[in-house]
Amino acid sequence: MEIAIVIAAIVVIFISKSVKVVPQQNGWVVERLGKYFITLGPGLRFLMPFVDRIAYKHSLKEIPLDVPSQVCITKDNTQLQVDGILYFQVTDPMRASYGTSNYVVAITQLAQTTLRSVIGRMELDRTFEERDAINAAVVSALDEAALNWGVKVLRYEIKDLTPPAEILRSMQQQITAERDKRARIAESEGRKLEQINLATGEREAFIAKSEGLKQAEINKAEGQAAAITSVAEATAAAIRKIADAINQPGGPEAVNLKVAEKAVDAYAQLAQKNNTMIVPGNMSEVSALIGTAMTLLKKAPPAP
Repeated sequence: MEIAIVIAAIVVIFISKSVKVVPQQNGWVVERLGKYFITLGPGLRFLMPFVDRIAYKHSLKEIPLDVPSQVCITKDNTQLQVDGILYFQVTDPMRASYGTSNYVVAITQLAQTTLRSVIGRMELDRTFEERDAINAAVVSALDEAALNWGVKVLRYEIKDLTPPAEILRSMQQQITAERDKRARIAESEGRKLEQINLATGEREAFIAKSEGLKQAEINKAEGQAAAITSVAEATAAAIRKIADAINQPGGPEAVNLKVAEKAVDAYAQLAQKNNTMIVPGNMSEVSALIGTAMTLLKKAPPAP
């Protein structure tokens, strides 16, 4: 009975030493007699008991690594408190086991030194503007070195860049001044546009007014021309009628009679409107005029 128990215990130990189940996304490094033998992938695996042993177990998943905060000095001698996060993945479990005693510490230290070197080549303002360039430079340097450690550096992200309090106050003042400058420029541009719009409006109003005055003068001139034309046409028509009447029988006598009447009326009005007696210089002309008028009246045919 005791022998059976011992044999059963040996079998259990033998199975536990020889049969292994590797989880998904894991890589186990096997040593045989103290020397690297094989890397086991996911699934059921068998080992030689007491000869093979699992020396290292690595996760092949993407691993985030918090890089501790550190002080970096920029090109213009400004201190920056910088921290970040690094993402990497074990791609070669054998190199990750034997390439370095601790690849996590190695990557962390290399990330810090590379970050200090990159920021040291930049001025303070550029460090805030070129985060992507800093991240890319760190990833490039780490990825090249991490190949010997069986690690692939995927990306690096700066979490925070914190300058000293004095620099923060100066930057805030600079930002405020820049905003005030932009506000003043915008205000002046607004006033400029306003003046331009007012001047344009006044010019257009003046042009419209002058066009109106011009059109009014044209209309007035056209009206006057039309009136003159109408008067001239009426006068011409009247003259034609008088001429036609003169050419009729008795026309010349009627004209002489009308002229005599007008002359007599004119002398009569002059005598009435003036206290001074006006006497014609040649009375024979007046007598002849009156005689001609009386003769014409006698010759005139009776009214029907």
